[in-house]
Amino acid sequence: MLSFLRVVKFALQDIVRNSSLSMMTILVLILMLLSINTVVVIRLLTEEASANIKDRIDVSIYFDHSATDTQIEEVKSFIKSFPEVTDTVFYTREEVLDQFRKTYKDSQEIVGALDELEDNPLGATMVVKTRETSDYQKIITALGVPEYENIIESKTFQDTEKAISRIDMIMVQVERFSVALSIFFAIIAFVIIFNTIRISIYTQRIEISIKKLVGASNWFVRGPYMLVSIIFSVVSAVLTYLIMLLTANFLDPYIEVIIGKADFLTMYFNSNIMLLLGSQCAIVLVLTILSSLIAMRRHLRV
Repeated sequence: MLSFLRVVKFALQDIVRNSSLSMMTILVLILMLLSINTVVVIRLLTEEASANIKDRIDVSIYFDHSATDTQIEEVKSFIKSFPEVTDTVFYTREEVLDQFRKTYKDSQEIVGALDELEDNPLGATMVVKTRETSDYQKIITALGVPEYENIIESKTFQDTEKAISRIDMIMVQVERFSVALSIFFAIIAFVIIFNTIRISIYTQRIEISIKKLVGASNWFVRGPYMLVSIIFSVVSAVLTYLIMLLTANFLDPYIEVIIGKADFLTMYFNSNIMLLLGSQCAIVLVLTILSSLIAMRRHLRV
């Protein structure tokens, strides 16, 4: 216990004695964590935006105007039998005609031509949603059988397929960029922290040599630096979390306009507070302790 109290005393002395260097180290750690958090936020917003876009994607199946109710019900039952299908919305011929009139109500030529027809030229429509965007191709392929050629007039999948491919490509690129950027920041942070701690140890090299000469063990010499690393890790993680929380409060009104969710980032940081603080403390602690151990190897050889 006495040795532990001495380690705590030496650690606090080191922090106070090198206050400017300690603040610089904490600042570097905060900048590293802010960079990582920025990548996390970008990835989070990208995934949410992608999910919103994918949620709006569907496949519209247009039935021929001559298709009977029995034939349409057969196709509807067939589509609903797929486990990949999550939702279907069916519009009758009359509903499709009403929507068509509302869409082109300002075009007198189209409305006039429609009024001259004795019969409704439009067929029923069915909108299908699946669990995954990749499931749409399975539904379209299944509907391409000869039995449905005279029942289904067309299927809007080509544009949807392009949109899905574009979204998947963007997600892959964002994931690769996020991983590369995280690795880059980790390497930069390790180099900066290593040199910062090395300078701190270099300024106390004589004191460390004296401790070794009077019989201090390696772990007793390392102890204050390990404790300082823990303190720096906790302080930098907490300050980074507070900064990100304030930033989230500032950005949420603007993000709500884009994705339609209020307090999106604030709720994320509040609901994942333990995970964020714990992981960030662990990341910084590994970097600082590893840097300290490597930087002190030379001065422990007395």
